[in-house]
Amino acid sequence: MMLVRRNAVIHTLEEIVRIRRAAQLTAGVRDEVARLATAGMTTKELDDLAGSLIAATGGESAFLGYAGYPGNICISVNDEVVHGIGRPDRVLLPTDIVSIDLGVRIDGACGDTAVTFGLGAPLPPATQNLLEATSRALAAGIAAALPGNFIRDISAAVEEVGRRAHVGIVRDYVGHGCGIKLHEPPEVPNFTSSMRGPKLEPGMVLAIEPMFNQGTYKVTTDRSDQWTVRTGDGLPSAHFEHMVLITEKEPEILTWPKTM
Repeated sequence: MMLVRRNAVIHTLEEIVRIRRAAQLTAGVRDEVARLATAGMTTKELDDLAGSLIAATGGESAFLGYAGYPGNICISVNDEVVHGIGRPDRVLLPTDIVSIDLGVRIDGACGDTAVTFGLGAPLPPATQNLLEATSRALAAGIAAALPGNFIRDISAAVEEVGRRAHVGIVRDYVGHGCGIKLHEPPEVPNFTSSMRGPKLEPGMVLAIEPMFNQGTYKVTTDRSDQWTVRTGDGLPSAHFEHMVLITEKEPEILTWPKTM
């Protein structure tokens, strides 16, 4: 059984085998949804597609019904930061950027991953910078996920990339532990604070997920659906996420596409 401490979870070897499988299946669905997403689809059609792909893995959506969430995955378009719900009246345009955030639950373990991409039209330079900076920040955070470091080291690495790129670093939503449950301790902020957080130890699994905005870091929640989070100024947002296993040496990225 996993060792649950006050602010961290250390998974057993048997649990890690199951978590690794769930993460790999999640990565496969992520990449297939991103490949098949096209202008002209509705976000509800994209959500239905994701639901079918998740079912084909033999698992189930880790998001559907979680705290009442009504979709198979989160689909956030343009100024939507996270938790966007697929809608039959939202048609994707060639100029849109789309963030998909999804999880697969199977055999008592969960995966969780996210990516942001354009739908084909050339992106404005500021938006392209946003996507590239968010992706680089994720890579920097992963590189800091070394045994003996602290959560704050990951946060500092992510924040530095964001500040150099002059983007807004979302503070209201953070990364987290993930493995047997979708959300486990500890929280993994994308900004530094006075708290260093727990020390990183082998067996910890973290979902590192920078969310950067082109403008302000401030966000608002849609009053009608109570889920969709948008930027405070209407400018675009980007979201990238990988699950990472802390090992004795380099971190293992569980949601890279690879053959199990």
